[in-house]
Amino acid sequence: MTIVYTEQSLNSLQDLIYFLIEEQGIPLETTIKLRGELFDKTEKLINQPYLGQIEEYLEHLDKGHRRLIHEHIKIIYRVEKNIIYITDFFDSRQDPLKMKDF
Repeated sequence: MTIVYTEQSLNSLQDLIYFLIEEQGIPLETTIKLRGELFDKTEKLINQPYLGQIEEYLEHLDKGHRRLIHEHIKIIYRVEKNIIYITDFFDSRQDPLKMKDF
């Protein structure tokens, strides 16, 4: 299995980090640690691609989106053949209807 981060997922992660630093006042060191933890969590999917639960807010897309949760962040992904696409990093404190269709 190979993990591929979509452009959207990396943009979402960047926006999330910016929000945590600028709006929430979280120290840079803490956000860097969080980012590393998120990447570490996604690496677990290489051996267990169906580890995450089905993401019910994206079921209508019929692409099998799943989610892993780390603290308050959803790591949204889908599996196609031997590729795991990370499609979004979503702060679960937001309205779930804001989740983008990927």
